[in-house]
Amino acid sequence: MLDKHISEKQLLYIEITIALLFSLAPLFVTFPFRINLFLAWEGAYRLSEGQVPFRDFGMPLGYIFWVVPAIFFKIFGPYMYTLIIAQVFINLVSIYFFRSILKLFEVPAVYMLFSVFVFCLSFSFINFWPWYNHTVFVYELIGLYFLFCALLKNNKPSRFYLYLVLSSLFVFLSFFTKQDGGALALVLSLALLLYISIVDKSIKTLLIFVGAFAVIAALFIVPLLQYDFAYWFNYGQPPHYSRLNLMDFLNEIFLRSIWEKFYLVVVVVIGISKLNSIPGFLTNRRAMLFLLLTLGILVQALLVQVTSYIPHNVNVYFHSFAFAYIISNAHFKLDFAKPVLLIAGLAFIFFWWSADYWKYGERIVRRILPAKEVQTEDVVSKNTWQLAQDSTFADRSEWVLSEYKAFQKIYMPKETVLGIDTIMSMDIIKKKDLKVLNMTELTPLAYEIGYELEANPRYSLWFHQNVAFFDREVDYFCEKLNKETYDLVLFQDIPNLNSFFSYDVRDCILEHYEMKHRFLAPREIPNSYIEVYERK
Repeated sequence: MLDKHISEKQLLYIEITIALLFSLAPLFVTFPFRINLFLAWEGAYRLSEGQVPFRDFGMPLGYIFWVVPAIFFKIFGPYMYTLIIAQVFINLVSIYFFRSILKLFEVPAVYMLFSVFVFCLSFSFINFWPWYNHTVFVYELIGLYFLFCALLKNNKPSRFYLYLVLSSLFVFLSFFTKQDGGALALVLSLALLLYISIVDKSIKTLLIFVGAFAVIAALFIVPLLQYDFAYWFNYGQPPHYSRLNLMDFLNEIFLRSIWEKFYLVVVVVIGISKLNSIPGFLTNRRAMLFLLLTLGILVQALLVQVTSYIPHNVNVYFHSFAFAYIISNAHFKLDFAKPVLLIAGLAFIFFWWSADYWKYGERIVRRILPAKEVQTEDVVSKNTWQLAQDSTFADRSEWVLSEYKAFQKIYMPKETVLGIDTIMSMDIIKKKDLKVLNMTELTPLAYEIGYELEANPRYSLWFHQNVAFFDREVDYFCEKLNKETYDLVLFQDIPNLNSFFSYDVRDCILEHYEMKHRFLAPREIPNSYIEVYERK
Protein backbone atom coordinates (compact mmCIF):
# COMPACT_ATOMS: atom_id res chain seq x y z
CA MET A 1 0.00 0.00 0.00
CA LEU A 2 2.82 2.38 0.92
CA ASP A 3 4.59 1.66 -2.38
CA LYS A 4 1.52 2.44 -4.43
CA HIS A 5 1.98 5.23 -6.94
CA ILE A 6 -0.47 8.11 -6.49
CA SER A 7 -2.06 9.09 -9.79
CA GLU A 8 -2.05 12.63 -11.20
CA LYS A 9 -5.80 12.78 -10.68
CA GLN A 10 -5.40 11.93 -7.00
CA LEU A 11 -2.62 14.51 -6.68
CA LEU A 12 -4.99 17.07 -8.18
CA TYR A 13 -7.62 16.22 -5.56
CA ILE A 14 -5.02 16.74 -2.83
CA GLU A 15 -4.12 20.12 -4.36
CA ILE A 16 -7.75 21.18 -4.43
CA THR A 17 -8.16 20.11 -0.80
CA ILE A 18 -5.11 22.11 0.26
CA ALA A 19 -6.25 25.18 -1.69
CA LEU A 20 -9.74 25.07 -0.20
CA LEU A 21 -8.45 24.41 3.31
CA PHE A 22 -6.09 27.38 3.35
CA SER A 23 -8.43 29.71 1.48
CA LEU A 24 -11.68 28.98 3.32
CA ALA A 25 -10.22 28.75 6.85
CA PRO A 26 -10.60 32.53 7.53
CA LEU A 27 -14.38 32.22 7.10
CA PHE A 28 -14.64 30.19 10.29
CA VAL A 29 -12.76 32.44 12.70
CA THR A 30 -13.01 35.99 14.01
CA PHE A 31 -10.28 38.57 13.60
CA PRO A 32 -8.96 41.60 15.47
CA PHE A 33 -9.25 44.97 13.76
CA ARG A 34 -6.26 45.47 11.50
CA ILE A 35 -4.52 48.67 10.51
CA ASN A 36 -5.23 50.14 7.07
CA LEU A 37 -8.55 48.31 6.68
CA PHE A 38 -10.18 51.74 6.58
CA LEU A 39 -8.84 52.23 3.05
CA ALA A 40 -10.03 48.87 1.74
CA TRP A 41 -13.48 49.38 3.24
CA GLU A 42 -14.11 52.97 2.18
CA GLY A 43 -12.95 52.54 -1.42
CA ALA A 44 -15.11 49.46 -1.87
CA TYR A 45 -18.06 51.18 -0.18
CA ARG A 46 -17.83 54.25 -2.39
CA LEU A 47 -17.67 52.15 -5.56
CA SER A 48 -20.59 50.01 -4.40
CA GLU A 49 -22.58 53.21 -3.79
CA GLY A 50 -21.98 54.33 -7.37
CA GLN A 51 -19.31 56.98 -6.79
CA VAL A 52 -16.85 57.57 -9.63
CA PRO A 53 -13.11 57.39 -8.83
CA PHE A 54 -11.10 60.59 -9.30
CA ARG A 55 -14.36 62.53 -9.66
CA ASP A 56 -16.05 61.78 -6.35
CA PHE A 57 -12.97 60.84 -4.32
CA GLY A 58 -9.22 61.01 -4.67
CA MET A 59 -6.59 58.34 -4.16
CA PRO A 60 -2.86 57.80 -4.70
CA LEU A 61 -3.39 54.66 -6.81
CA GLY A 62 -5.74 53.11 -9.34
CA TYR A 63 -9.20 51.98 -8.32
CA ILE A 64 -9.02 48.35 -9.52
CA PHE A 65 -7.99 47.27 -6.02
CA TRP A 66 -11.55 47.98 -4.84
CA VAL A 67 -13.49 46.38 -7.70
CA VAL A 68 -13.73 42.85 -6.27
CA PRO A 69 -14.51 44.01 -2.69
CA ALA A 70 -17.15 46.41 -4.09
CA ILE A 71 -18.85 43.55 -5.94
CA PHE A 72 -18.87 41.51 -2.73
CA PHE A 73 -20.28 44.50 -0.84
CA LYS A 74 -23.18 44.47 -3.29
CA ILE A 75 -23.75 40.76 -2.65
CA PHE A 76 -23.09 40.40 1.09
CA GLY A 77 -23.40 43.97 2.38
CA PRO A 78 -20.83 46.69 3.21
CA TYR A 79 -19.38 45.04 6.28
CA MET A 80 -15.76 44.57 7.27
CA TYR A 81 -16.28 40.80 7.35
CA THR A 82 -17.27 40.97 3.67
CA LEU A 83 -13.68 41.99 2.97
CA ILE A 84 -12.60 38.59 4.28
CA ILE A 85 -15.08 36.85 1.98
CA ALA A 86 -13.74 38.85 -0.95
CA GLN A 87 -10.17 37.89 -0.04
CA VAL A 88 -11.12 34.21 0.05
CA PHE A 89 -12.20 34.56 -3.58
CA ILE A 90 -9.01 36.46 -4.48
CA ASN A 91 -6.85 33.79 -2.82
CA LEU A 92 -8.59 30.98 -4.68
CA VAL A 93 -8.09 32.84 -7.95
CA SER A 94 -4.39 33.39 -7.21
CA ILE A 95 -3.83 29.70 -6.41
CA TYR A 96 -5.62 28.61 -9.58
CA PHE A 97 -3.56 30.85 -11.87
CA PHE A 98 -0.28 30.04 -10.10
CA ARG A 99 -0.95 26.36 -10.68
CA SER A 100 -2.08 27.01 -14.26
CA ILE A 101 1.22 28.75 -15.04
CA LEU A 102 3.18 25.80 -13.67
CA LYS A 103 1.07 23.45 -15.78
CA LEU A 104 1.91 25.41 -18.93
CA PHE A 105 5.58 24.86 -18.08
CA GLU A 106 4.91 21.11 -17.69
CA VAL A 107 6.01 20.95 -14.06
CA PRO A 108 5.50 17.33 -12.91
CA ALA A 109 2.25 16.83 -10.99
CA VAL A 110 3.83 15.97 -7.64
CA TYR A 111 6.17 18.98 -7.80
CA MET A 112 3.21 21.13 -8.76
CA LEU A 113 1.48 19.91 -5.59
CA PHE A 114 4.50 20.80 -3.46
CA SER A 115 4.73 24.23 -5.10
CA VAL A 116 1.04 24.96 -4.54
CA PHE A 117 1.51 23.97 -0.90
CA VAL A 118 4.40 26.46 -0.61
CA PHE A 119 2.27 29.12 -2.31
CA CYS A 120 -0.60 28.55 0.13
CA LEU A 121 1.58 28.57 3.23
CA SER A 122 3.85 31.45 2.28
CA PHE A 123 1.53 33.77 0.35
CA SER A 124 -2.22 33.18 0.34
CA PHE A 125 -2.63 31.94 3.93
CA ILE A 126 -1.14 35.09 5.44
CA ASN A 127 -3.43 37.39 3.43
CA PHE A 128 -6.81 37.32 5.18
CA TRP A 129 -7.73 40.85 4.10
CA PRO A 130 -7.69 42.57 0.71
CA TRP A 131 -4.66 44.79 0.32
CA TYR A 132 -3.39 46.42 -2.85
CA ASN A 133 0.17 45.15 -2.46
CA HIS A 134 -1.28 41.63 -2.66
CA THR A 135 -3.99 42.26 -5.25
CA VAL A 136 -1.54 43.87 -7.66
CA PHE A 137 0.37 40.59 -7.91
CA VAL A 138 -2.79 38.54 -8.38
CA TYR A 139 -3.66 40.57 -11.48
CA GLU A 140 -0.07 40.16 -12.64
CA LEU A 141 -0.40 36.38 -12.24
CA ILE A 142 -3.49 36.35 -14.43
CA GLY A 143 -1.80 38.52 -17.04
CA LEU A 144 1.27 36.27 -17.12
CA TYR A 145 -0.91 33.18 -17.47
CA PHE A 146 -2.62 34.54 -20.59
CA LEU A 147 0.74 35.67 -21.96
CA PHE A 148 2.14 32.16 -21.64
CA CYS A 149 -1.05 30.75 -23.16
CA ALA A 150 -0.31 32.88 -26.22
CA LEU A 151 3.38 31.96 -26.33
CA LEU A 152 3.31 28.25 -25.46
CA LYS A 153 0.04 26.85 -26.80
CA ASN A 154 -0.58 25.90 -30.41
CA ASN A 155 -3.31 28.44 -30.94
CA LYS A 156 -5.43 29.44 -33.87
CA PRO A 157 -4.68 33.06 -34.85
CA SER A 158 -7.91 34.31 -33.26
CA ARG A 159 -7.13 32.53 -29.97
CA PHE A 160 -3.53 33.80 -30.07
CA TYR A 161 -4.67 37.42 -30.41
CA LEU A 162 -7.30 36.93 -27.70
CA TYR A 163 -4.71 35.65 -25.24
CA LEU A 164 -2.42 38.60 -25.94
CA VAL A 165 -5.24 41.09 -25.45
CA LEU A 166 -6.31 39.41 -22.21
CA SER A 167 -2.71 39.42 -21.01
CA SER A 168 -2.32 43.14 -21.72
CA LEU A 169 -5.66 43.81 -20.02
CA PHE A 170 -4.71 42.12 -16.75
CA VAL A 171 -1.19 43.55 -16.75
CA PHE A 172 -2.81 46.97 -17.09
CA LEU A 173 -5.25 46.14 -14.29
CA SER A 174 -2.20 45.27 -12.20
CA PHE A 175 -0.74 48.71 -12.93
CA PHE A 176 -4.11 50.32 -12.23
CA THR A 177 -4.10 48.62 -8.84
CA LYS A 178 -0.66 49.83 -7.73
CA GLN A 179 1.86 51.72 -9.82
CA ASP A 180 5.12 50.10 -8.74
CA GLY A 181 4.05 46.45 -8.76
CA GLY A 182 2.05 47.00 -11.93
CA ALA A 183 4.97 48.71 -13.67
CA LEU A 184 7.22 45.79 -12.76
CA ALA A 185 4.58 43.41 -14.14
CA LEU A 186 4.67 45.32 -17.42
CA VAL A 187 8.47 45.32 -17.55
CA LEU A 188 8.56 41.56 -16.89
CA SER A 189 6.01 40.93 -19.64
CA LEU A 190 7.96 43.07 -22.10
CA ALA A 191 11.20 41.26 -21.20
CA LEU A 192 9.58 37.88 -21.91
CA LEU A 193 8.18 39.19 -25.20
CA LEU A 194 11.56 40.62 -26.13
CA TYR A 195 13.07 37.15 -25.77
CA ILE A 196 10.33 35.76 -28.03
CA SER A 197 11.02 38.52 -30.55
CA ILE A 198 14.70 37.57 -30.64
CA VAL A 199 13.96 33.84 -31.02
CA ASP A 200 11.27 34.38 -33.68
CA LYS A 201 13.23 37.20 -35.33
CA SER A 202 10.00 39.18 -35.38
CA ILE A 203 8.57 41.91 -33.18
CA LYS A 204 4.98 41.21 -34.23
CA THR A 205 3.94 39.61 -30.93
CA LEU A 206 5.58 42.36 -28.91
CA LEU A 207 3.88 45.07 -30.97
CA ILE A 208 0.45 43.43 -30.60
CA PHE A 209 0.85 43.31 -26.82
CA VAL A 210 2.10 46.91 -26.60
CA GLY A 211 -0.65 48.13 -28.91
CA ALA A 212 -3.37 46.33 -26.96
CA PHE A 213 -1.95 47.66 -23.68
CA ALA A 214 -1.96 51.23 -25.03
CA VAL A 215 -5.55 50.97 -26.25
CA ILE A 216 -6.77 49.47 -22.97
CA ALA A 217 -4.90 52.11 -20.97
CA ALA A 218 -6.49 54.85 -23.05
CA LEU A 219 -9.97 53.38 -22.56
CA PHE A 220 -9.49 53.46 -18.79
CA ILE A 221 -7.53 56.69 -18.39
CA VAL A 222 -8.85 59.17 -20.97
CA PRO A 223 -12.33 59.45 -19.37
CA LEU A 224 -10.58 60.28 -16.06
CA LEU A 225 -8.32 63.05 -17.33
CA GLN A 226 -11.05 65.63 -16.78
CA TYR A 227 -10.96 64.77 -13.05
CA ASP A 228 -7.30 65.68 -12.40
CA PHE A 229 -6.25 62.07 -12.78
CA ALA A 230 -2.51 62.81 -13.07
CA TYR A 231 -2.39 64.53 -9.68
CA TRP A 232 -3.43 61.39 -7.89
CA PHE A 233 -0.78 59.36 -9.65
CA ASN A 234 1.85 61.44 -7.88
CA TYR A 235 2.53 63.75 -10.79
CA GLY A 236 3.27 67.41 -10.30
CA GLN A 237 2.18 67.90 -6.70
CA PRO A 238 4.58 69.58 -4.29
CA PRO A 239 5.89 68.37 -1.98
CA HIS A 240 6.57 64.82 -3.12
CA TYR A 241 9.29 62.38 -2.09
CA SER A 242 10.17 59.68 -4.57
CA ARG A 243 10.62 56.14 -3.20
CA LEU A 244 13.11 55.41 -5.99
CA ASN A 245 16.18 55.97 -3.85
CA LEU A 246 19.28 54.05 -4.92
CA MET A 247 20.67 53.74 -1.39
CA ASP A 248 17.39 52.24 -0.17
CA PHE A 249 17.63 49.56 -2.85
CA LEU A 250 21.29 48.85 -2.14
CA ASN A 251 20.75 48.61 1.61
CA GLU A 252 17.76 46.32 1.22
CA ILE A 253 19.58 44.03 -1.23
CA PHE A 254 22.96 43.83 0.50
CA LEU A 255 21.91 44.00 4.16
CA ARG A 256 18.86 41.75 3.87
CA SER A 257 17.17 39.77 1.06
CA ILE A 258 18.89 36.51 2.10
CA TRP A 259 16.36 34.20 0.47
CA GLU A 260 16.08 36.23 -2.73
CA LYS A 261 19.87 36.21 -3.24
CA PHE A 262 20.10 32.51 -2.42
CA TYR A 263 17.42 31.63 -4.95
CA LEU A 264 18.99 33.89 -7.58
CA VAL A 265 22.33 32.09 -7.25
CA VAL A 266 20.75 28.63 -7.43
CA VAL A 267 18.51 29.50 -10.40
CA VAL A 268 21.39 31.11 -12.30
CA VAL A 269 23.60 28.07 -11.66
CA ILE A 270 20.84 25.77 -12.95
CA GLY A 271 20.40 27.99 -16.02
CA ILE A 272 24.14 28.01 -16.79
CA SER A 273 24.37 24.22 -16.38
CA LYS A 274 21.48 23.74 -18.81
CA LEU A 275 23.04 26.16 -21.26
CA ASN A 276 26.26 24.15 -21.23
CA SER A 277 24.70 20.67 -21.31
CA ILE A 278 21.54 20.97 -23.44
CA PRO A 279 22.02 21.84 -27.12
CA GLY A 280 19.59 24.50 -28.31
CA PHE A 281 18.56 25.45 -24.78
CA LEU A 282 18.52 29.16 -25.63
CA THR A 283 15.86 28.59 -28.29
CA ASN A 284 13.76 26.21 -26.18
CA ARG A 285 10.84 28.56 -25.58
CA ARG A 286 9.26 26.68 -22.71
CA ALA A 287 12.50 26.13 -20.79
CA MET A 288 13.84 29.65 -21.33
CA LEU A 289 10.54 31.35 -20.50
CA PHE A 290 10.35 29.40 -17.24
CA LEU A 291 13.91 30.46 -16.39
CA LEU A 292 13.32 34.10 -17.33
CA LEU A 293 10.03 34.19 -15.42
CA THR A 294 11.70 32.87 -12.26
CA LEU A 295 14.57 35.33 -12.52
CA GLY A 296 12.13 38.15 -13.26
CA ILE A 297 9.99 37.35 -10.22
CA LEU A 298 13.09 37.31 -8.00
CA VAL A 299 14.31 40.68 -9.32
CA GLN A 300 10.80 42.09 -8.90
CA ALA A 301 10.75 40.88 -5.30
CA LEU A 302 14.06 42.64 -4.61
CA LEU A 303 12.73 45.93 -5.95
CA VAL A 304 9.16 45.93 -4.67
CA GLN A 305 10.21 45.43 -1.05
CA VAL A 306 11.57 49.00 -1.21
CA THR A 307 8.82 50.71 -3.19
CA SER A 308 6.06 48.88 -1.25
CA TYR A 309 7.57 48.45 2.19
CA ILE A 310 4.36 47.66 4.08
CA PRO A 311 3.74 44.92 5.04
CA HIS A 312 7.22 43.46 5.43
CA ASN A 313 6.19 40.23 3.69
CA VAL A 314 4.75 41.99 0.64
CA ASN A 315 7.00 40.07 -1.77
CA VAL A 316 6.91 36.51 -0.40
CA TYR A 317 5.36 35.22 -3.63
CA PHE A 318 8.92 34.75 -4.92
CA HIS A 319 9.38 31.63 -2.76
CA SER A 320 6.77 29.69 -4.71
CA PHE A 321 8.22 30.42 -8.15
CA ALA A 322 11.81 29.81 -7.09
CA PHE A 323 10.84 26.59 -5.30
CA ALA A 324 8.88 25.34 -8.32
CA TYR A 325 11.75 26.03 -10.70
CA ILE A 326 14.43 24.51 -8.49
CA ILE A 327 12.54 21.36 -7.53
CA SER A 328 11.41 20.68 -11.09
CA ASN A 329 15.05 20.87 -12.27
CA ALA A 330 16.64 18.99 -9.37
CA HIS A 331 16.42 15.49 -10.94
CA PHE A 332 15.63 13.58 -7.75
CA LYS A 333 16.04 9.82 -7.89
CA LEU A 334 13.04 9.51 -5.59
CA ASP A 335 9.44 8.97 -6.59
CA PHE A 336 7.58 11.56 -4.54
CA ALA A 337 4.29 10.28 -5.90
CA LYS A 338 4.57 7.36 -3.47
CA PRO A 339 2.52 7.95 -0.31
CA VAL A 340 5.40 7.84 2.17
CA LEU A 341 7.58 10.26 0.23
CA LEU A 342 4.63 12.50 -0.61
CA ILE A 343 3.67 12.81 3.05
CA ALA A 344 7.31 13.37 4.00
CA GLY A 345 7.65 16.10 1.39
CA LEU A 346 4.50 17.90 2.54
CA ALA A 347 5.61 17.55 6.16
CA PHE A 348 9.00 19.13 5.43
CA ILE A 349 7.33 22.04 3.63
CA PHE A 350 4.91 22.45 6.54
CA PHE A 351 7.86 22.46 8.94
CA TRP A 352 9.75 24.94 6.73
CA TRP A 353 6.87 27.44 6.84
CA SER A 354 6.11 27.01 10.53
CA ALA A 355 6.48 30.69 11.45
CA ASP A 356 3.05 31.81 10.25
CA TYR A 357 0.92 29.06 11.78
CA TRP A 358 3.06 28.75 14.93
CA LYS A 359 1.95 32.23 15.99
CA TYR A 360 -1.50 30.73 16.47
CA GLY A 361 -0.41 27.26 17.60
CA GLU A 362 1.87 28.70 20.28
CA ARG A 363 -1.15 29.89 22.25
CA ILE A 364 -2.46 26.34 22.45
CA VAL A 365 0.93 24.81 23.29
CA ARG A 366 1.49 27.33 26.09
CA ARG A 367 -1.59 25.99 27.85
CA ILE A 368 0.02 22.55 27.89
CA LEU A 369 3.59 23.73 28.51
CA PRO A 370 3.31 26.95 30.52
CA ALA A 371 6.44 29.06 30.73
CA LYS A 372 8.29 28.96 34.03
CA GLU A 373 7.99 32.07 36.15
CA VAL A 374 11.46 33.43 36.83
CA GLN A 375 12.86 36.51 38.47
CA THR A 376 15.05 38.41 36.04
CA GLU A 377 17.41 39.38 38.87
CA ASP A 378 18.13 35.71 39.70
CA VAL A 379 17.96 33.90 36.36
CA VAL A 380 19.69 34.89 33.14
CA SER A 381 18.32 33.09 30.07
CA LYS A 382 17.25 33.71 26.49
CA ASN A 383 14.09 35.36 27.77
CA THR A 384 15.60 37.34 30.66
CA TRP A 385 19.09 38.47 29.65
CA GLN A 386 17.68 41.92 28.89
CA LEU A 387 15.60 43.74 31.45
CA ALA A 388 11.98 43.95 30.33
CA GLN A 389 10.67 47.24 29.07
CA ASP A 390 7.10 48.39 29.41
CA SER A 391 5.17 46.66 26.68
CA THR A 392 3.96 48.93 23.91
CA PHE A 393 1.60 46.36 22.45
CA ALA A 394 -1.97 45.87 23.57
CA ASP A 395 -3.20 42.51 24.80
CA ARG A 396 -5.61 41.67 22.01
CA SER A 397 -7.00 38.74 23.98
CA GLU A 398 -8.98 41.36 25.90
CA TRP A 399 -10.53 42.87 22.76
CA VAL A 400 -14.26 42.39 22.31
CA LEU A 401 -16.89 42.08 19.59
CA SER A 402 -19.44 44.83 19.07
CA GLU A 403 -23.11 44.85 18.15
CA TYR A 404 -22.55 46.92 15.01
CA LYS A 405 -23.14 45.10 11.75
CA ALA A 406 -20.37 46.88 9.86
CA PHE A 407 -17.91 45.55 12.47
CA GLN A 408 -19.40 42.07 12.85
CA LYS A 409 -16.92 39.31 13.80
CA ILE A 410 -14.18 41.93 14.26
CA TYR A 411 -12.52 42.32 17.66
CA MET A 412 -11.68 45.80 18.90
CA PRO A 413 -10.54 47.26 22.23
CA LYS A 414 -13.41 47.62 24.65
CA GLU A 415 -12.63 51.35 24.86
CA THR A 416 -13.08 51.66 21.09
CA VAL A 417 -16.46 49.94 21.19
CA LEU A 418 -17.57 52.19 24.06
CA GLY A 419 -16.34 55.20 22.08
CA ILE A 420 -18.46 54.16 19.10
CA ASP A 421 -21.40 53.77 21.49
CA THR A 422 -20.81 57.35 22.64
CA ILE A 423 -20.80 58.66 19.07
CA MET A 424 -23.97 56.77 18.23
CA SER A 425 -25.73 58.28 21.27
CA MET A 426 -24.86 61.90 20.41
CA ASP A 427 -27.79 64.18 19.58
CA ILE A 428 -26.02 65.48 16.46
CA ILE A 429 -26.25 61.98 14.91
CA LYS A 430 -30.01 62.44 14.52
CA LYS A 431 -29.56 65.55 12.38
CA LYS A 432 -30.93 65.34 8.86
CA ASP A 433 -28.32 65.61 6.07
CA LEU A 434 -25.54 65.18 8.61
CA LYS A 435 -22.18 66.42 7.32
CA VAL A 436 -19.23 64.41 8.65
CA LEU A 437 -15.48 64.62 8.20
CA ASN A 438 -14.09 61.26 9.25
CA MET A 439 -10.29 61.30 9.40
CA THR A 440 -9.99 58.03 11.32
CA GLU A 441 -9.63 54.31 10.70
CA LEU A 442 -13.27 53.78 11.63
CA THR A 443 -14.57 54.44 8.11
CA PRO A 444 -17.43 51.88 8.47
CA LEU A 445 -19.12 54.46 10.70
CA ALA A 446 -20.42 55.91 7.41
CA TYR A 447 -22.66 52.85 7.15
CA GLU A 448 -23.55 52.69 10.86
CA ILE A 449 -24.37 56.40 11.20
CA GLY A 450 -25.86 56.60 7.73
CA TYR A 451 -24.30 59.87 6.60
CA GLU A 452 -23.65 60.53 2.93
CA LEU A 453 -20.01 60.40 1.92
CA GLU A 454 -18.60 63.66 0.63
CA ALA A 455 -18.05 63.60 -3.14
CA ASN A 456 -15.05 65.64 -4.23
CA PRO A 457 -11.71 64.68 -5.84
CA ARG A 458 -9.92 66.53 -3.03
CA TYR A 459 -11.49 64.10 -0.55
CA SER A 460 -8.66 61.58 -0.36
CA LEU A 461 -9.20 58.03 0.84
CA TRP A 462 -5.74 58.19 2.35
CA PHE A 463 -5.04 61.15 4.62
CA HIS A 464 -1.32 60.43 5.04
CA GLN A 465 0.30 63.82 4.57
CA ASN A 466 3.00 64.04 1.87
CA VAL A 467 2.26 60.49 0.80
CA ALA A 468 -1.25 60.74 -0.57
CA PHE A 469 -2.42 63.99 0.95
CA PHE A 470 -0.76 67.20 -0.13
CA ASP A 471 -0.92 70.96 0.30
CA ARG A 472 -4.04 71.59 -1.72
CA GLU A 473 -5.90 68.84 0.15
CA VAL A 474 -4.94 70.57 3.39
CA ASP A 475 -6.18 73.87 1.96
CA TYR A 476 -9.43 72.26 0.79
CA PHE A 477 -10.32 70.83 4.19
CA CYS A 478 -9.16 73.86 6.13
CA GLU A 479 -11.37 76.08 3.97
CA LYS A 480 -14.37 73.86 4.70
CA LEU A 481 -13.52 73.75 8.41
CA ASN A 482 -13.16 77.53 8.52
CA LYS A 483 -16.68 77.74 7.10
CA GLU A 484 -17.82 75.18 9.69
CA THR A 485 -19.24 73.00 6.92
CA TYR A 486 -19.19 69.83 8.98
CA ASP A 487 -21.56 69.01 11.83
CA LEU A 488 -19.32 66.27 13.20
CA VAL A 489 -15.56 65.87 12.82
CA LEU A 490 -13.63 62.72 13.73
CA PHE A 491 -9.84 62.85 13.84
CA GLN A 492 -7.32 60.17 14.77
CA ASP A 493 -4.10 61.06 16.54
CA ILE A 494 -1.31 58.49 15.87
CA PRO A 495 1.78 60.07 17.49
CA ASN A 496 4.26 57.30 16.58
CA LEU A 497 3.60 57.69 12.83
CA ASN A 498 4.79 60.54 10.64
CA SER A 499 1.69 62.69 9.96
CA PHE A 500 -0.45 59.67 9.12
CA PHE A 501 -3.47 61.88 9.65
CA SER A 502 -2.69 65.49 8.81
CA TYR A 503 -1.93 67.60 11.88
CA ASP A 504 -2.21 70.69 9.69
CA VAL A 505 -5.88 69.85 9.27
CA ARG A 506 -6.16 69.14 12.98
CA ASP A 507 -4.96 72.69 13.71
CA CYS A 508 -7.84 73.98 11.56
CA ILE A 509 -10.26 71.73 13.42
CA LEU A 510 -9.19 73.14 16.78
CA GLU A 511 -9.84 76.71 15.62
CA HIS A 512 -13.54 76.18 14.98
CA TYR A 513 -14.54 72.95 16.71
CA GLU A 514 -14.64 71.73 20.28
CA MET A 515 -13.55 68.22 21.32
CA LYS A 516 -16.45 66.36 22.93
CA HIS A 517 -14.99 62.88 23.32
CA ARG A 518 -11.68 61.07 23.02
CA PHE A 519 -11.23 57.30 23.06
CA LEU A 520 -8.71 54.60 22.25
CA ALA A 521 -8.26 53.67 18.58
CA PRO A 522 -8.24 50.00 17.45
CA ARG A 523 -4.48 49.61 17.09
CA GLU A 524 -1.98 47.21 18.64
CA ILE A 525 0.10 50.08 19.97
CA PRO A 526 -2.32 51.66 22.47
CA ASN A 527 -1.22 55.28 22.15
CA SER A 528 -3.55 56.28 19.32
CA TYR A 529 -6.80 58.09 20.05
CA ILE A 530 -9.90 59.06 18.11
CA GLU A 531 -11.13 62.56 18.81
CA VAL A 532 -14.75 63.62 18.34
CA TYR A 533 -15.51 67.28 17.58
CA GLU A 534 -18.58 69.47 17.23
CA ARG A 535 -18.80 73.15 16.35
CA LYS A 536 -17.85 75.49 19.19
